[in-house]
Amino acid sequence: MRQAYVSRDTLETKISVDLNLDGTGHALLKTGVPFLDHMLDQIARHGMMDLEITAQGDLHIDAHHTVEDIGITLGQAFRQAVGDKKGLRRYGHAYVPLDEALSRVVIDLSGRPGLALRIEFVRARIGEFDVDLINEFFQGFVNHALVTCHIDNLSGKNAHHQAETVFKAFGRALRMAVEIDPRAVDIIPSTKGIL
Repeated sequence: MRQAYVSRDTLETKISVDLNLDGTGHALLKTGVPFLDHMLDQIARHGMMDLEITAQGDLHIDAHHTVEDIGITLGQAFRQAVGDKKGLRRYGHAYVPLDEALSRVVIDLSGRPGLALRIEFVRARIGEFDVDLINEFFQGFVNHALVTCHIDNLSGKNAHHQAETVFKAFGRALRMAVEIDPRAVDIIPSTKGIL
């Protein structure tokens, strides 16, 4: 089983992540940030991975540290769960619509962190959630998962729809990237021989 458990304990947050890449899309999320829970549920469900995250953070200040550190911890768990990446497809991509919104996510399990995020949100907040934190979440993830990720919101007039299509597409792209390629089960998908 491709699983990992990671905990992170700082003066700002206390986070645990339990990840199973070969799951059924089950999620148990208690981050203290309801909108983030909703988005993480999209990753689990559409990525067909089981995901349990609990977090306690300095939410009396704002959600910044909690959201960023969840991205970091999830990235660490993902990196552990994929192991040496032998037999994986490596690349994943997805387009996901939701009514008027459409987003595209492309991922490379490259071993190099890189994020290109292009979302022009139609408003700065979704309920109490600051949309700037979406960048912080994904930056934390790619830095610690060591993946390259391009995220583009191609259209949208509703900020909730924009965000939801991004997280659904991210889950779908991850699912594709970590699939086992039956023609390359014992091969690391790189000319370098390592990722």
